[in-house]
Amino acid sequence: MTRTPQLTSDGAACCWIPLFPLRCETARQPELASLPVALVGPDDTRRVWQLSSLARHAGVKPGMTVSQAIGLCPALKLCEPDPVHYDAQFSRLLTALGQVSPVIEPAELGRAYVGTDGLEGLYGAPEKIVEAIERGTRNAECGTAEESPLACSAFPLPRSAFRVGWGCGKFISWVAATRAKPGEAVIVPVGGEAKFLSAQPLAALPLDSDTHRRLRQLGIRTLGALAALPEEAVVSQFGRAGRRLWLLAAGRIAERVVGRVAPEPIVAALAFFSAVGERELLVHALDRLIERALRDPRRSGWRVQVVRARAELEHGASWLVEATLKDPSADRARIAAPLTTQLERSPPAGAVERLVVEFTAFVPGTAELQLFARDAQAAARAGRRCALRSAAQEIKLRLKRSLLYHVIEVQPWSRLPERRYALIDYEP
Repeated sequence: MTRTPQLTSDGAACCWIPLFPLRCETARQPELASLPVALVGPDDTRRVWQLSSLARHAGVKPGMTVSQAIGLCPALKLCEPDPVHYDAQFSRLLTALGQVSPVIEPAELGRAYVGTDGLEGLYGAPEKIVEAIERGTRNAECGTAEESPLACSAFPLPRSAFRVGWGCGKFISWVAATRAKPGEAVIVPVGGEAKFLSAQPLAALPLDSDTHRRLRQLGIRTLGALAALPEEAVVSQFGRAGRRLWLLAAGRIAERVVGRVAPEPIVAALAFFSAVGERELLVHALDRLIERALRDPRRSGWRVQVVRARAELEHGASWLVEATLKDPSADRARIAAPLTTQLERSPPAGAVERLVVEFTAFVPGTAELQLFARDAQAAARAGRRCALRSAAQEIKLRLKRSLLYHVIEVQPWSRLPERRYALIDYEP
């Protein structure tokens, strides 16, 4: 396993398929197209997750309990989620987009960014680049190469499922994709970012609910209204996050597309002779599979950063969880911990017939390096210093001056308290 440099791109195109899991289900079962359909949540099967337009027209809303949804729409067709299938279809889409550009960044199921720097020499104007991306998505629909005469049956999503946005940076391309009509594209020309963003609703920004509520209470409804405010006023109210939101709304920053580094994963699988539903057995099986994957020779000299567990369930369903380790590790217990937690929180909806563990991302280093890591107390002290430094920077950013001081001893022998100690600016 070798280190692969990450490619980046300032120019971006966003390929978006709304309700990707639900569309995968209707593509696999065409008879669902004429029925009100609800996909139950992968983490909570008691609530509906994604809905077809017929189900929405009947009054069903995402997040409702299954009983509430059926009460509003007795003809509602419930589908169990199949995350492994959705992940495979999305991987096929990413592979097809990779034929257009070497810089592909997946964001979530159904949404991916394509780096467009340098593609002008291959395809020409932005309109031609968008056409190439649309051809790539159609190849993914077919599951075949462009020249292949095979029928389009492997991934038969209609062309209207895809929406494409083109612009400078990920945020602008994403907003453009959300404004595109089904099967079409919106292109934001260079220099026209501020004009395009000014009319967009506030919800286009990556806001938490509290910030969104506070901005609406201030009468701000659009990105243009936010960009019209003085930058420093927004920073004083919302801190560092407010500065980023203001810059995004004004079109002043372009977040680069960072190409994914996809090394060959290390896979360990176990097929059960009879389906297993006991959680203790599944936890034990996960431990054994992680241990087996760690012994793979390709893992030598590398620590695991991203680990996935997927299961094939009875009756064709599936289960999938993924964990990104904050501190990459080559220790079995550290790698298993987040998977075990997710298994307890959202267990498989049925008995498991086959269990698979995959290591999909790595960083240099070995388990031996971790033996010489600082002890727990030193790590805790470093964490507190980091938190203090971040808090001090946030206060200084909002108030323009530091209001934190450090008490130091100057003349401890003096009888006057004000001479014994002095205040200096606190710099963590």
